[in-house]
Amino acid sequence: MPKPVLVVGAGPVGLTMAAELARHGVPVRLVDRLPARDGQSRALAIWARTLELLDIAGCADAFMAAGLRARTLDNQAGPSIALRMQIMPKPVLVVGAGPVGLTMAAELARHGVPVRLVDRLPARDGQSRALAIWARTLELLDIAGCADAFMAAGLRARTLDIHAGRTVLARIAFGAIASPFACLLMLAQPDTERLLEDHLRTLGGHIERGVELTDFVDTGTGVTCTLRHDSGEVETMDAAWLIGCDGAHSLVRRTLGLAFTGATLPTRFILADAHVTGLPTAPDALAMFWHPDGAAMFFPVPGGRYRIIADVGPASVHAPDLRAVQTIVNRRGPGGVTVSDPVWLSAFGVNERRVRNYRAGRVFVAGDAAHVHSPAGGQGMNTGMQDAFNLAWKLALVERGQAGPALLDSYGIERGAVARQVLSDSGRVTRIVLLRNPLARLLRALVVRGVSGLPVIRHMVAAHLSEIMVAYPGSPLNMGK
Repeated sequence: MPKPVLVVGAGPVGLTMAAELARHGVPVRLVDRLPARDGQSRALAIWARTLELLDIAGCADAFMAAGLRARTLDNQAGPSIALRMQIMPKPVLVVGAGPVGLTMAAELARHGVPVRLVDRLPARDGQSRALAIWARTLELLDIAGCADAFMAAGLRARTLDIHAGRTVLARIAFGAIASPFACLLMLAQPDTERLLEDHLRTLGGHIERGVELTDFVDTGTGVTCTLRHDSGEVETMDAAWLIGCDGAHSLVRRTLGLAFTGATLPTRFILADAHVTGLPTAPDALAMFWHPDGAAMFFPVPGGRYRIIADVGPASVHAPDLRAVQTIVNRRGPGGVTVSDPVWLSAFGVNERRVRNYRAGRVFVAGDAAHVHSPAGGQGMNTGMQDAFNLAWKLALVERGQAGPALLDSYGIERGAVARQVLSDSGRVTRIVLLRNPLARLLRALVVRGVSGLPVIRHMVAAHLSEIMVAYPGSPLNMGK
């Protein structure tokens, strides 16, 4: 073997020397007396000639993605000469570390955009509000590089069965969905958040917990944000952009004054996460039972449990006990079903609301901060996560100087149209399920049984639920704008 060249010192010069020798096929050893990289930033500027040489070496793109492109040098004469420089690009501040905020932060990090993700809660909320992950969301998670972890953790539901007693009125099979992920993945929300947080860590990000956004001001060139830490410290930070993923009661939305228009359904619902025995359905089937009193729905989740949801009319109800859940199941279900060992019992109402504008200057809203609707169809979390995928790549292009800020206007136009459709569809399904008029219920059963007998209708319903048909025909990007 030829003797190697010894390069002493692993700063930028030594690293460049060793890399170039290795690129040209010369054996090289690079040594440095320090046990780790010095964290101090002495040099900041990389000029065009050096970038040209790095491009020849094959690594300029990584530098361009990581750095800030300074366009001017301002010298101001006075008592002293001040050189205005920005050492590091401002981060994007994402508020709210639920599935939408975690997706947003991870996608920004994946695209090389500095990001901070804060959440006012000191720990993850253990309640599992959202369960369903549809094919389109899984396709996007696959592009992001983390779908395999979700598929390994979740339960793959194969059908949606609609029953009246022990009679099956309709069966929608998900296997015909035109996607590599032809199923409905059932996964508790805390597990979804855990997997997204793990993914964010692989990209160098993390959640700053116990940190609450209390105020912000859009300065035109950034957003000045006031953060209160649970230690009592109050921090003022300059963010390049602010994204509110902070839920239905969003501080970001309220501070912007964005109207959250819509209505609250008069009907209340109960929810139970529990073990179920005696249910005459496949373990990978979603089951909905229609009854003159209302509906009872069973959704399988990992761990051998089911989520049971039932409507209970307009009366104000508190969280039910196990006996109340069993009574509803006995009356509305197929008979012989036993509910036991509940891990969560709750009651909830349904709001159908959305904002008209997803952006105000340098501030955005996404997920439940922008739209809330009936859980029918399991679209809520999916729609919010897809908001994040849509905005992140556009913001990355703008931050890198590869697109103008006008690109960001397409976010609200595209995702607002999707939210309108989701609200319309989920609201319509909810009202069909809640029919009380006997004649209307009879007509419902006849139509569902007749229409679902057509394969093309079954395939269309499955594709629609899976969100693989989401498109943006009204987007300015499709009109050359």
